[in-house]
Amino acid sequence: MISKRVEKALAAYNEKDIHASKQAHEKSAIENDLHGQSFSGRYIGDFVYGALDGIITTFAVVAAVAGAKLSAGIILIVGFANLFGDGFSMATGNYLSTKAEREFHKQERKREEWEIENVRDGEVEEIRQIYMKKGFKGRDLDRAVKIITSNKKIWVDTMMLEELNISPPDKEPWQSALATFISFISIGFIPLLSFVFAYAFPELVSHAFTLSIWLTAFALFSVGAAKVMVTKRNWLRSGLEMLIVGGFAATIAYLVGYFLKGFGA
Repeated sequence: MISKRVEKALAAYNEKDIHASKQAHEKSAIENDLHGQSFSGRYIGDFVYGALDGIITTFAVVAAVAGAKLSAGIILIVGFANLFGDGFSMATGNYLSTKAEREFHKQERKREEWEIENVRDGEVEEIRQIYMKKGFKGRDLDRAVKIITSNKKIWVDTMMLEELNISPPDKEPWQSALATFISFISIGFIPLLSFVFAYAFPELVSHAFTLSIWLTAFALFSVGAAKVMVTKRNWLRSGLEMLIVGGFAATIAYLVGYFLKGFGA
């Protein structure tokens, strides 16, 4: 995810605004950017993608049951079962994935530390080759190698990033899972909202599916547009793209339910 400082730097470059570019490259701005990433900044990706999956899968279920011409009560039962079951499943998957990344990082770091202690000359040569590839030569190369290998932590950090291309994990597994679950449940509930109201006000039953379509379309576009906070694409294009993808998924689910409605009799 691109930080706000980098966003400002990109905007300044596009406008060829030297003053704004200098502001984005001030020492304090760079320090805050590299060392002060917020909680929301770390987990916004989990929230956005959890929301997208939640609303698409829930509305697909609603569309399938509606296509089968089953009652609003059945839609609520199946919809809520999918909402909580699939939401928990996705959150668990995210938890295990994030946990595995942290464990892999820890394992590889231990290996690098062991190699530095037991195969020091080989590890020094790896640092030398890495910085030769970056263009360092002669005394500058010797100085860079000496500085890096004089501090074990910096040495290991460099090997992790430059040799293995592994960045340090910045997310806690349970927080990542929680962000996914909350977004999945809260946004995924939107397709069911009209049916909940219809259950309380029976006169709305005949319009519940239509209302669900409009509410879901609005939510799909909104969350798709919000996805640009992660992808940095055009918000309108991203919103329309998600609306189309969700629409296709819902249409397919509706048609499957329609053609198989006889089995629900």
